[in-house]
Amino acid sequence: MQINGAQEPGTALLLAAAPTGKGRITEASSVIPVLAAVPPAALAGTATATLIELADPADPQAVLTRLRGAAAAEGPLTVVLVGQLQLDRRQHGVHLALARTTLATMRYTAFPWAWLVQELQQRRPDTTTLYVDLVADAEVWQLLDDEPLPLPGGARTYGVISPPPGRRRIAHPRYTHALAQILRTGQRFTPEQLHHEALRRAGVEDALVLGPERPAVAENDPLAPASPAPDPASAHVSAPPVSPAPDQLPPPANATANPWGPVPTGSAPASPATAAPIQLPTPPPRAQHTVSPVYQPSAAVIPVEQDPHERIAALSQAGRHQEAIAMAAAAEQRAVQTLGPDTFAAIHWIEVRAHLASVAQDPGQSCLLWLQAAQTRLDTLQQAPDALDVEGVVDRAHHQWDRIRDAAHARRLAPQLVALRRRVPGRQRAALSAIQKRLERLNSLPHH
Repeated sequence: MQINGAQEPGTALLLAAAPTGKGRITEASSVIPVLAAVPPAALAGTATATLIELADPADPQAVLTRLRGAAAAEGPLTVVLVGQLQLDRRQHGVHLALARTTLATMRYTAFPWAWLVQELQQRRPDTTTLYVDLVADAEVWQLLDDEPLPLPGGARTYGVISPPPGRRRIAHPRYTHALAQILRTGQRFTPEQLHHEALRRAGVEDALVLGPERPAVAENDPLAPASPAPDPASAHVSAPPVSPAPDQLPPPANATANPWGPVPTGSAPASPATAAPIQLPTPPPRAQHTVSPVYQPSAAVIPVEQDPHERIAALSQAGRHQEAIAMAAAAEQRAVQTLGPDTFAAIHWIEVRAHLASVAQDPGQSCLLWLQAAQTRLDTLQQAPDALDVEGVVDRAHHQWDRIRDAAHARRLAPQLVALRRRVPGRQRAALSAIQKRLERLNSLPHH
């Protein structure tokens, strides 16, 4: 992506928000890990860029402060906005719902859409690009039939506004996941090209499209067609089957979900004796509840210096597990040095290492890393215990703990897993009691 060929430093603001309670109609925060793993410069379309992440913020004034700071920057600004729109019934204003928003507290806990428009339209023309992936509640959707949503003048605005997903259903921000997948290829697109390719990959239906629905380009446009990208929750490297204990919980549907996706054919030679088969299965039911920070490469060749995911996946597939783990650890260190240890980009690499340890048949190390990721999401990133990303990480930690055959090692990790399970019971019944039953059996064995 390139903005007018600008070389001055840019800014990228990622804002993903939705209520944490039953009022949530979109899984907005699932996009933060995949977008945070995109180099900020690629997102901003400049040589260098500053990244600002706002994941499930609760205070509208704090959001305004961060938005105002980003809008005051001199260089190009890219804003990616994911969430749900709700209507203030008293003043009929459209708001972006935040973490604590309810219908009764809308005026105090949600972010007014007018504030976003006001801050962005004060910038110099053609220096701002806004991508939105929004779900409207029933009242806002009806309102959009009569009048369009106000947009900031002078800003290029692209994206989709989807209708409410229906009772007891949660929408998935497929457009934004597609944006991230495309940007991770390292290819350079204009904002309009990026928008059209994301629309094509996401396959959104019945949505209101902001920006042109079809590209106004000649037939020889360099934007080559590609096969539709699979759903981010579906790609995985399968692990050998595990024989569960009689009262052991079955593994979560994506217990072995591959954090980087499939490797293109020919990336590296694979040894039939050691390579884990890579496949794209049909997404299981509830796949929308098991989204993790994944990477789906296109057919493009990605230089290792820009993105190590393909090389790591190839090494793992070829059975060169220690090399893959070392490369992932180096990538994690770079993320920590560049963005800090308390970011979704850094936690992404912890989860990649956890998966690699699982493929390398080291469930103890895998469990330890999943536990670390869960603890960071809860205590440092302040994600809610019922956040779907948090539940998925704890489920994986539990699954790997069940695979540990060294009784002493399993006993050492049990207290931390039990403490996490009490905070994050998950969606599988009797998860905590299953741990306690296995721990009783382990405690009955001789201690060495």
